[in-house]
Amino acid sequence: MSNFPFLLLLTLVPLVGAIVVAVMGRERSNEDSAKKIAVGFGLIELALAIWMFFSFNPDGDRLQFVTSMNWISPLGVKFALGADGIALLMIVLIALLVPIVMIASWNRESLGDEVNEPGSLDPERAPAGTRAQMFAWILLLEVFLVVVFAATDVFLFYVAFEAMLIPTYFLIGGYGSSQRRPAATKFIIYSLVGGLIMLGSVIGLYVVSKDQLGEPNFDWTALQGLDIPASTQTWLFFGFFIAFAIKAPLVPLHTWLPKSGGEAPVGVGVLLVGVLDKVGTFGFLRYCLSLFPEASQRWAPLVLVLAVVGIIYGAFQAVGEQDMKRLVTYTSIAHFGFIALGIFAFTTQAGAGAVLYMFNHGIATGMLFLVVGMVVARGGSRRVNDYGGIFVVAPWLAGFFFIAGLASLALPGTNSFVSEFLVLLGSFGTEPVFTIIATVGFVFAAIYVLWLVQRTLHGPPSLLVEERKKFFGDLSKRELGILTPLVALIFFLGVYPQPVLNVINPAVEATLQNDVGIPDPGAPPYADQNGGGQ
Repeated sequence: MSNFPFLLLLTLVPLVGAIVVAVMGRERSNEDSAKKIAVGFGLIELALAIWMFFSFNPDGDRLQFVTSMNWISPLGVKFALGADGIALLMIVLIALLVPIVMIASWNRESLGDEVNEPGSLDPERAPAGTRAQMFAWILLLEVFLVVVFAATDVFLFYVAFEAMLIPTYFLIGGYGSSQRRPAATKFIIYSLVGGLIMLGSVIGLYVVSKDQLGEPNFDWTALQGLDIPASTQTWLFFGFFIAFAIKAPLVPLHTWLPKSGGEAPVGVGVLLVGVLDKVGTFGFLRYCLSLFPEASQRWAPLVLVLAVVGIIYGAFQAVGEQDMKRLVTYTSIAHFGFIALGIFAFTTQAGAGAVLYMFNHGIATGMLFLVVGMVVARGGSRRVNDYGGIFVVAPWLAGFFFIAGLASLALPGTNSFVSEFLVLLGSFGTEPVFTIIATVGFVFAAIYVLWLVQRTLHGPPSLLVEERKKFFGDLSKRELGILTPLVALIFFLGVYPQPVLNVINPAVEATLQNDVGIPDPGAPPYADQNGGGQ
């Protein structure tokens, strides 16, 4: 099945779905039908992604399911797609979360999207369009995300990287809370600045490839063979790195995320922290390390400093945050510090842990965002201190909230623990100081998660919960259907992550050994060439 056009179909299915749903959703009389069709296209996409995952051969070619067509021939640009184990996992993640997000966001009230500032309601604020039109934007975003992860042409990657800003901007600015427009504007400014800086490096690659190959070439594999001088590598590296650091986000380029995640509809927030941010960390692996290996190693200490600062800073901010939606975004900033640490530690174990963390974070934090939205929908407030005693009035909701919190703090037995353990274990051999500092993040994670759980779930019901008791029904069948698959994945990958690691490991090894040129990145520094101790 390596020649089956999975990636082309995964691009076309949500594109067709977005067009159909956008046309149908213009009429409110068709909204329910349009929403069902949107979910149908999302489920077809998920089925294709799962089929592709099980058709992938970990022992086969590095890039599989390759599709290539001429696009802009004079510039050497092709519409070229291909997936290694890393891209495959990210595509499965977006295909999994999109139908879940649409079902969870079925009505404006489902996840408390009408709740604005913490503790306030604005029932007169009207969204920009129907829910069906919102689903159409989500499907369009899925198109560009699939292309971003699957592109093997750097110019195509850049186009998709910029194009995905359009649906994201309208999803935040059109359907978010009262401060949605400033949040969407901040998001687009940060992203566009990063994209323009990256464009400079894309043009630089065009010039270098034309000089060395005799004609311009944006093929990712061909660009890996260029002999780029160290000084030039540094400039090109930072052009890509800054754009990816904004998207990831790394401190101090992170400030757009709490604002955007806090003001976006909860479902869109799930996609922001669950998938869209992964474009940055994916870019580190696919482009920074592979195309600019010398610059990546030279500037790794700077990235590691930013990573551990992000771990501690994100945790501190989460501890003191009252707005539950913003709190989740700060936890993500801390988690992305662990991912960056694993990538720039340059060991196979840490790199595999980082990629697994990218997938597991999308599941665990996506679930946490969803249950926060369900609580907000019932309580009419985003403020942590307004809640208490939810276990008394809605035990199933509280139970799923508790599981999501435990996964977020990386409790052993949950998927996040495996990821963090691999990152720290793999990083210690090459970067012991940064790894030791990063372990402090474990302590802070326990503080902010257990503090959130204690304040909201335990004790007697708060005044707000008592006043709105009639709204605090327990989980509906629809909500149970949304959350149960995520819980199953949290525990399955926490106990048995090997099937996913089997897909990840060859891609990480190829990146570090073939692209970066590290002979044995999995070995500790005291091992000799044969793997024995000195």
